[in-house]
Amino acid sequence: MPSVALERLDFLTPGASDDLRDALRDASLLIQARRDRTEAAQDLFAAARADYGRLLGVLYSEGHYSAVINIRLDSREAADIAPLDAPTRIEAITVTVEPGPRFVFSRAAIAPLAPETELPEDYAAGQVARSGAIVDAAAAGVEGWRQAGHAKAAVGGQKITADHRATSLSADIALSPGPRVRFGEMTITGQERMRTRAIERIAGFPTGEVFDPDDLDLVTKRLRRTGVFRSASLTEAETLGPGDTLDVALVVAEEKRRRLGFGAEIGSFEGLTVSGYWLHRNLLGGGERLRVEGEVGGIGGESGGEDYRLGVRIDRPATFGPDTSAFTEAEVVKLTEEDFSAEALSFSFGVTRIFNERLTAELGVGFLFARVEDDAGSIDYRAMTLPTSLTWEGRDNALDPTRGLYVNAELTPFLGFSGTGTGARLWTDARGYLGFGADDRFVAAGRLQFGTVLGASIEDTPRDYLFYSGGAGTVRGQPYQSLGVNVLGGGTVRSGGRSFLGLSGELRADVTKNIGVVAFYDTGFVSAGELFGSGDWHAGAGLGLRYNTGIGPIRVDVATPVSGDTGDGVQLYIGIGQAF
Repeated sequence: MPSVALERLDFLTPGASDDLRDALRDASLLIQARRDRTEAAQDLFAAARADYGRLLGVLYSEGHYSAVINIRLDSREAADIAPLDAPTRIEAITVTVEPGPRFVFSRAAIAPLAPETELPEDYAAGQVARSGAIVDAAAAGVEGWRQAGHAKAAVGGQKITADHRATSLSADIALSPGPRVRFGEMTITGQERMRTRAIERIAGFPTGEVFDPDDLDLVTKRLRRTGVFRSASLTEAETLGPGDTLDVALVVAEEKRRRLGFGAEIGSFEGLTVSGYWLHRNLLGGGERLRVEGEVGGIGGESGGEDYRLGVRIDRPATFGPDTSAFTEAEVVKLTEEDFSAEALSFSFGVTRIFNERLTAELGVGFLFARVEDDAGSIDYRAMTLPTSLTWEGRDNALDPTRGLYVNAELTPFLGFSGTGTGARLWTDARGYLGFGADDRFVAAGRLQFGTVLGASIEDTPRDYLFYSGGAGTVRGQPYQSLGVNVLGGGTVRSGGRSFLGLSGELRADVTKNIGVVAFYDTGFVSAGELFGSGDWHAGAGLGLRYNTGIGPIRVDVATPVSGDTGDGVQLYIGIGQAF
């Protein structure tokens, strides 16, 4: 039986910098074997033989081309031991790596290059001759030709010469662009319930157009964003077809058809809000998505009573081209607020246009029917709406962002009937994030909310279009919807205003990997006039605790008023995800 008696492992790197030494140790299988307490002689021998190549790769990557590597197993060089003569007992291993001097490029050439090809800056005469720079330059050269339509561009040859006396490296890379290619046909496999014609419609594969690798990326993004597919991958054919055309094979794997989701949030004044949704993917085999969602709010709160919302929405992808989908939605709402109660029914249909990964626009036509009761009496609202929105999503993580910008701008013109006013509602929500410190340990976050109603008076404006301030979504520390205006009923009845401005700032800090703390300040302004005018301000501030769950942080905020006369005492908020 083989003996297992490794007593010592020495890893010596004379003349190496600290960074190089660490990189060599990280690459060594012998070091890893020692950490794993591996002592079987056969395993150690295999690791030693493999370490020559691994260590040499690290040295080349840092520009060391005259290194000397010795790996001795009980004074025997591992490279000189025949595999069939492997030792059965190893007591000591000594690894010695002498990196030697760093080489620089005496010549860094690559040709021919496609127009507008950008080579890495470190592939140039006088720069450290890292092997990675050569690889990156070759990859950039090939990609430049692919971007120009030459799908089968490749490295045609290379000549690399090391001058050890001058410690320099001469590199010449020859590229073979190949012919300019057009897209051929796309074959599809892996679908189960999804119709092939629907996949083709959604993918928008550009048959007959000049090859562009970005078009392939766009095809897979279009398929994945439908939510129907768990994965979608494209593989280019090995050889070109007739007329220098390139066929592509698409392999898809479908997601489960149904999904349930739940959420909850509680505030000391607003009470408990629970929500949920049921999602059905690929409803009719064409990628359609049905979403039914409901919400009950104000449970056990002091905001007037319980509120109910039930909505249904169907989206059909690629209805007017691969990047324009159609939707139909309807919503029923019953609100019991402190100042009024309302019942409303709305439905709309329209289109969603995805311009790129970050920019999305939506345009619809809708109808609103509502009845509102307050101290001034009862009023019915009837209106046709034209809701439009533009969204820029530049955050690195929607639930817990550390950097980036998010902007949602909405404009909803409405045409009133039967006494309802005619005008337009403008709403903007802009959020910015800046991370700093190691691994973005600290994050500064800011939010601007702005809204106004143009054209219609407060009395003639649907109540859901007016603005209040206070609560978790606007000013923490102030009671929910505590700031409005008194203009109805001769100034004795309170309602929302025609204009709102909200500003929020947060400083977030990670205490541990899963625990973070937050300090925040919110302020809000509500006016009875359009585009501001006279009105009232109030503000709140507080501290919060965050616990990262993997699906988003659990949020606990404690806040108190700092200005205004709309509230007093402490408000508590608990939910999932950052406040904004």
